Amino acid sequence: MIHQVPEVTFKTRIRDESIGGDNPFRWQDVTPSDIFKGKNVVLFSLPGAFTPVCSSNHLPGYEAKYDALKAKGIDEIYCLSVNDAFTMFQWSKHLAVEKVKMLPDGNGDFTRLMGMLVRKQNLGFGLRSWRYSMHVVDSEIKQMFIEPGLMDNCPEDPFEVSDADTMLNYLSQ
Repeated sequence: MIHQVPEVTFKTRIRDESIGGDNPFRWQDVTPSDIFKGKNVVLFSLPGAFTPVCSSNHLPGYEAKYDALKAKGIDEIYCLSVNDAFTMFQWSKHLAVEKVKMLPDGNGDFTRLMGMLVRKQNLGFGLRSWRYSMHVVDSEIKQMFIEPGLMDNCPEDPFEVSDADTMLNYLSQ
């Protein structure tokens, strides 16, 4: 198991009012150092935007528990998926996510280096992230909650330990 988050480049889009028009966003490269260095962070990763469990439980659960997690000393909460920045943005709008930050891992680089990249061809998804959550302090992984059965083309979509309640219970100890 790795102990430090890997260094990659996330291709993100950020709002920039100086651009004007209907789409005032610009590209911004973000690294794990930008996200984790000197911070106390929760990151959870899931198979895909707009998918059933991810949309009905996983992301909404963290959004609902955001303030409780922040009260435990967490600086920020990120949702990561092997999707592009446009998809992650539209998904957050669709679910009215206002607190959790969306982190696109469009190429799956971070997910691969975490050892969490799996094949989901059985569902027509291609390469995606296995479902997990982690607590990271100053770029060091303190705890990971990895769903059981990590494998390519898993016939199940386990959602037992990477939820917001598990993370909140862990942080409360």
